[in-house]
Amino acid sequence: MTAATVPPSGSTDAPTDPRRALGAALRAWAAGGSAGIGVVRVLDRHGFGTVESGQLVASTAAGESAGVLYLGALDDTALPLAAASTTGPRTGDAHVSEAAGIAAGLACAGGATLLGHPLPAALATALGDALDGGVPAALLSPADGSSVLVLTGPALEQVHGSLGSAEADDAACETVRARLRRGATTTERFDAAGTDVLLDLWVPVPTVVVVGAGAIGEALLAQAALLGWGGRTVADLDDARAAVAGFSDADVVVLLDHSPRFDAILVDGVRGGRGFIGALGSRRTQSARRGRLLAKGLTEAEIDSIHGPVGLDLGARTPAETAVSIVAQVVAVRSGRAATALSASESRIGG
Repeated sequence: MTAATVPPSGSTDAPTDPRRALGAALRAWAAGGSAGIGVVRVLDRHGFGTVESGQLVASTAAGESAGVLYLGALDDTALPLAAASTTGPRTGDAHVSEAAGIAAGLACAGGATLLGHPLPAALATALGDALDGGVPAALLSPADGSSVLVLTGPALEQVHGSLGSAEADDAACETVRARLRRGATTTERFDAAGTDVLLDLWVPVPTVVVVGAGAIGEALLAQAALLGWGGRTVADLDDARAAVAGFSDADVVVLLDHSPRFDAILVDGVRGGRGFIGALGSRRTQSARRGRLLAKGLTEAEIDSIHGPVGLDLGARTPAETAVSIVAQVVAVRSGRAATALSASESRIGG
């Protein structure tokens, strides 16, 4: 058995999220009347270095599989567990040696406790539609896998299944929707009205809209591509406003052009209430822009929500270094982190 993967797209405008292939498989299996669908998720882990959140393997009872966990390093445990979990929840422990981990592309050795549980057809369809369609989705279950809740939709407003009680469902929905506002895919455990809940939340890949031309914009798009984000440059005001109007919480606009006519993009972004709104410029430029935005009716608090001068204080001097500082701030904001040094933080390393 081999977990299905999707080759990366070469376009920065529409990068392919591998989870879309997983979504298509879930939907097809459910529509085809599969005898059962099992999924395997990471319940706990240690080691491996930094790994991507929201990883999932799914399988039918016949052994068809899709998805990937930790670059395939856990397949020997995960894939049989997924097939076995079509009939009921179970757990398994996976251990990866240093050599095997590095060979797979991980940073180091590690171990994981994996949770496998059934995914009913109706919930597989809902989750599959969301993943394949590139809209936010969340998969939740108690840590023992005894029940399943799926949330889908731009605001995770569509609810499918249950954790077993209305109290747990309400608490979990509130927590997950708050996580969505961060704009980042995550895997975590939390308490929902006394229920130990495992959450996998998937947020669509961000698109970075650079307004204005120049070396910094080019470097920023290169950084976005490195992260697998979409990105494009726009120079026309109407095009830029249209892009911001269609933003999700995960999307990013960085205004490079200092012309006052582009202030309209910042006003649209703040009033739209979605995405990361950043503006380049010296402190003198920022001060002049603040005055114009106040004159347009934005409040001090609304203006403070704009990241300007955009980027973290890394001492950046070159366009490439400036792009790193901007992307680093976007990642920190989406993750709800203060962007301090790891040595000065007690937050979990690796997400």
